[in-house]
Amino acid sequence: MNQVARGWKNGCTKASGLAALLMVVTSCSAQSTGHGRKWKPLPPTAHIVVSVVKGFNGKPMPNAAVIFHALRDGRDDGNLEVKTDPEGKAAIDVIEIGSQVNVQVIADGYATFAQVLNVDGPSKSLEVKLVRPRAQVSNYADTEGKAAQVKPGVQEPAHIIPPEKPSTLTGAPQ
Repeated sequence: MNQVARGWKNGCTKASGLAALLMVVTSCSAQSTGHGRKWKPLPPTAHIVVSVVKGFNGKPMPNAAVIFHALRDGRDDGNLEVKTDPEGKAAIDVIEIGSQVNVQVIADGYATFAQVLNVDGPSKSLEVKLVRPRAQVSNYADTEGKAAQVKPGVQEPAHIIPPEKPSTLTGAPQ
C-alpha cells in the first residue's frame, strides 16, 4: 500500500470516529433536556449605596459597619455587613428587588442609626448622618417617682460605698 492510500485510510478512520463521537454527544444532549434539575433564572437585584457622614460637619465616615437585613414576602434572607470605604460609601448588589431591608449603621463614638428601606427599583441610595450619643429616654420611673435621668457617657454610681475593713484579732479572748 502506498503512502497516499495509507494516509487517506487513517484520515477516514479519524473523520468517521469524530463523526460518531459527535452523533453520540448530540443524541445524549437531546435526551437530557427532559431530565435533571430545572434551571431557574436569578431574580433581579438592586444596587444599593449607603453614604455615611458625620452629622456635625458632613465629612465622610470611613470603616463604619453597614448591616443589611433583608426580608422578602415574609421570608428572612439573612444579614449582610459591609464596611464603608474612605469616602464613607458602602455598596451592595445582592438584595432582590421588592425586598424590605432593615439598614443599621454602627460606628465607634456615634449613636447607632437604623431605618427600613423598601427596595422597589434597580437602584437605591441612602445618606446617613451619624450623631454623637445623647441622653436616653426612658418610660420607667425610679424609686422616687420621677423619670430616670441618664446622661451620655460613662455612668458613675451616685455614691460609692467604701469596702469594709477586715477585722483583726488583737489578742486572746478573756
